[in-house]
Amino acid sequence: MLDAALISKCTDPSLTSGIVEQFVEEAGSPDPLAISVKSGGRLILVPKPTTADEAMEIIRQNVGQAVVRAGLTQIPVGTGVKDASELKPDLVDACENLRMGTKLFAKVMRIVAKWYGNPTAKDVLPQIFEDAVYSWKTGEFEGVQVFLAPDPDGAMKMDRVAPVERTPVAKEARDEPAVSPDAEESRDAQSAGIRFDLSRIGGQK
Repeated sequence: MLDAALISKCTDPSLTSGIVEQFVEEAGSPDPLAISVKSGGRLILVPKPTTADEAMEIIRQNVGQAVVRAGLTQIPVGTGVKDASELKPDLVDACENLRMGTKLFAKVMRIVAKWYGNPTAKDVLPQIFEDAVYSWKTGEFEGVQVFLAPDPDGAMKMDRVAPVERTPVAKEARDEPAVSPDAEESRDAQSAGIRFDLSRIGGQK
C-alpha cells in the first residue's frame, strides 16, 4: 500500500487517494525501480535494477525498440521523446513517477469518461475506471492513442470503486475450473460402468 504522505504530496490533485491506490495496485508496481519491457506483445526479461542508474541504463537500452514502462505507476517511457538522452532519472523516483503517472492516468480517465458521456451515476464509475486501467495497459481506447490524445480537461470525482459486477452466467464460467480432455475422458470411463458381458465367466448365466 502506498504511503499516505506520498499520495498527498506526489499525486495529481484531480484524483482521490482511493483511486490512486487502486490504480497503482491494478496497473503499477510496489517497486519504484521496476522496469518492464515488451516487444511484439511478449515480455522481455531484463536484469532487476538495484539502483536508479541501473534502471535508467536498462530504459535507455530498450526505449525506441520496445515498449518500456517504469516505476510505481509503470508509466510508458518515451512517449513524445525523440532521443533516449532526454530521459531523466525522475522516471524511477517514487514521488516524481507517481506525479507524472497519476497526471497521465487522470487524462486517460477523462478520455474514457468523455466517451461515456461524462456520466455521474455511481454504477457507471467502476466501468470507467476498469476501462481506463485497461487503456493504461494497452495504450488505446476505442481506437484512440490515449497517451498522445489531447486532454478533454475536467476532473473525475470518484473514490475507490468496486469491481465491475458480472452476470451470474459469466461468473460461473469464470469460476468453473477448467477440465482437461484427459481428465474428462477418465471421468466418463469411471462413470460408464462395465462395458462387457461377464456373466458367463465361471459358469454363471
